[in-house]
Amino acid sequence: MSKRNTQANKAAARERLRAEREAQAKKDKTRKQLVVAASVVAALAVVGGISYGVTQLNKPDAWEAAADAKNVTAPKNTSGDDGTTVVIGKSSAKKTLELYEDSRCPVCATFEQGVGETVSKDVEAGKYKVRYVGATFIDNTDNGEGSKNALSALGAALDVSPEAFLEYKAALYSAKFHPEESDDKFAKDSYLIEVADSVDALKGNKDFQKDVEDGTYDGWAMKMSASFDKSGVQGTPTLKMDGKKITSEGSENAPMTADEFTKAIDKALKA
Repeated sequence: MSKRNTQANKAAARERLRAEREAQAKKDKTRKQLVVAASVVAALAVVGGISYGVTQLNKPDAWEAAADAKNVTAPKNTSGDDGTTVVIGKSSAKKTLELYEDSRCPVCATFEQGVGETVSKDVEAGKYKVRYVGATFIDNTDNGEGSKNALSALGAALDVSPEAFLEYKAALYSAKFHPEESDDKFAKDSYLIEVADSVDALKGNKDFQKDVEDGTYDGWAMKMSASFDKSGVQGTPTLKMDGKKITSEGSENAPMTADEFTKAIDKALKA
């Protein structure tokens, strides 16, 4: 082999080696670019996921959204701002009994079971009117949403008629249906509809059931709850007439029996 050919072969070998190194360098560069791009995409995905998670955490729940609603659907048989004035009784009745209640309140249940029938009879007879103010504070103290959900369902009953409202309220507070304060059964639409089936005007009433399931009066319930909060009343049940509390004689508590109530209400009516 000539010296010239040997040199040529060496040159060719070096050229091949150079070409291979350049090719490998290009592959390495491409691979690095792909890795960087993938890392960027992954990082963006993580950031996006975190942002979405934060957004979801900060997103108000359905009840918060209902409370913030500018326009609410109020039931029939209401008046005032957002329909939060609920007065039931004959227009000829001169005085109005204000009744502040929370649907989950066990003492309210005791009051309704002992006095509710007397109140209904008095209202029907035109002795006085009743203004109902619903509260939802037990949902905060005992956790849950039963007070809010039951108040919304009461709105659906009120939309049917004042009589249906009173009968449904009595059923919710009855010994048969009223749960322990710690048991949030009223949070279930199915249970509220089950209770309603004990009321003739609501039994099988598809419009009522749809309003309960759709939360038609959720916004109204939250406005009503806000009205209670602004009233200054500290607990339930609270009874007032002419701005003064009605209590059992010698007590600061609402009367729990029909006799105690009649004595207290007759005194208030004469004042």
